[in-house]
Amino acid sequence: MAVALLVAAGSGERLGASRPKAFVVLAGRPMLEWSLAALRAAGIDDVVVALPPGERAPEGCLGVAGGVTRSASVRAALAAAPAARDGAVVVHDAARPLVEPELFARTIEALAEADAAIAAARVTDTIKLAGPDRRVTATLDRSTLWAIQTPQAFRRAVLEAALDVGDEVLAAATDDAWLVERAGGTVRVVESSPANLKVTTPHDLQIAELLLRDRC
Repeated sequence: MAVALLVAAGSGERLGASRPKAFVVLAGRPMLEWSLAALRAAGIDDVVVALPPGERAPEGCLGVAGGVTRSASVRAALAAAPAARDGAVVVHDAARPLVEPELFARTIEALAEADAAIAAARVTDTIKLAGPDRRVTATLDRSTLWAIQTPQAFRRAVLEAALDVGDEVLAAATDDAWLVERAGGTVRVVESSPANLKVTTPHDLQIAELLLRDRC
């Protein structure tokens, strides 16, 4: 089974919390515990957590200090991760506590035909391009657009090579799949739901709280 890297090093400034976002209590437990429960329900027991300063990894997990950027945190966690029998690595943001266990399984399965497989939801809004002056320059075909989420699964050797770049490149990466794309690897989309939301603002936290209470 794959090894998981749980990215929990963000400060969560936009959330306005008194402690790092992944450790804010959500529906009765720290936020990252929801993702950890989903990983274990998916049969993934080897979990490395990239941590913010002053926090400890949950019991049964290996903790490492997170980096200055998200992808730097992933690189640090990957370096500490044990080898997986199937050579697969799953990266998940602790800020997505509503993830379902089956989504981990489907992203891993999609590696049979790609170097990386990423959860994503179809874009339903009309998307337009606009310049600095906010003048619209194009309307994009939303049938080809996907809103990218986590989990993201990778062949370990591919992810290691993609992360072997300078800090300035890591800082430019909004997700790890971009680094694989940049290196010429193949990336496949695995359809997910908008319900797999990322908690960024207090409003997101309220929505997640309501949805997770139904699971308790």
